[in-house]
Amino acid sequence: MTQETPVIVERQGALGKLTLNLPKALNALNLDMIDQIAAQLDEWEQDDSLACIWIEGAGEKALCAGGDVVALYRESGSYRERGASQFVQDFFTREYRLDYRIHTYPKPIVVWGSGIVMGGGIGIMSGASHRIVTETTRMAMPEITIGLFPDVGGGWFLNRMPGRTGLFLGLTGAQFNGTDALYCGMADRLLPAAGKDALIAGLAALDFTGDPQRNQVLVSKEIQSREMSPSEQPAPNLRTHYDVIQELTDGATLSEVYQAIINYRGEDKWLQRAAATLAAGCPLTAGIVWEQLRRARHMSLADVLRMELALAVNLCSNGQVKEGVRALLIDKDRDPQWQPATLEAVTPEQVMACFAQPWGESPLADL
Repeated sequence: MTQETPVIVERQGALGKLTLNLPKALNALNLDMIDQIAAQLDEWEQDDSLACIWIEGAGEKALCAGGDVVALYRESGSYRERGASQFVQDFFTREYRLDYRIHTYPKPIVVWGSGIVMGGGIGIMSGASHRIVTETTRMAMPEITIGLFPDVGGGWFLNRMPGRTGLFLGLTGAQFNGTDALYCGMADRLLPAAGKDALIAGLAALDFTGDPQRNQVLVSKEIQSREMSPSEQPAPNLRTHYDVIQELTDGATLSEVYQAIINYRGEDKWLQRAAATLAAGCPLTAGIVWEQLRRARHMSLADVLRMELALAVNLCSNGQVKEGVRALLIDKDRDPQWQPATLEAVTPEQVMACFAQPWGESPLADL
């Protein structure tokens, strides 16, 4: 595999394979990758000899650890020098357009979500017809740590999780495993990581037809036949802690929920980490997540993505993302100077301003 090729394109009979190929960067999604995947999906949709698409990440560590936030850092405005470049708008527009394409694609798409699957990686995976996790899967929407928000359709899929687990995951960026992903609707099957090559061979050998619906069934049965037994699956966090999560998020206001989570004093390490992440995270992001899920509850996927595009561009313009990425990945001091610095200081007007459309007609108006 050559490092210069951001996406490796291969064919095995009627199976088309796409490999995100930046393993040293945990296959972080950049604009070249987004454009190449989108173009290949267009080409393969018209190719009658291709019946199924497989997407994976190079190496064993990750499908995709998220978007290329270092590029966003370079192109985002600071608190003093407000504004985001055209690159920022183009990046999110094309990323969300690709995510929507995967959600609505007519042919089966199998995504191998082994290892780290976060942020933009969840965007690639969440809309696929067949979403596979393994015992090594680690998923999260950790955007609160960099002053962004759970995007790529977060308003859509977080609202569809059991109870208020989506709100909890969006606010805390808590990591969840493959068993959790099945429970909260972010994956369809849990297979052993060592079974990848055998599954690819099995899919390539299927007796595909010209009927995409029939092919969906063939793919489903092939994957199901290889599923890991429940006794072998990783111990869950979300199902185990469901009642506690419901209790912590049982507030009428964000302030009540926020205080309940950050003041968690139990013994559980997973919940302790979640509380600490929220406490250190961007206060404005917390306000946005609360409002994002409220607004998105009855929205279509297309409307959610249009709303999130405005949010993403605005947060890259107002300095939040620049400061968050600086602290985490550039200077690595892990001491972001958020503005506002506390949740109490975040005003409703500041939150609403992030939802304002920065254009006359959305670049995603045609979805």
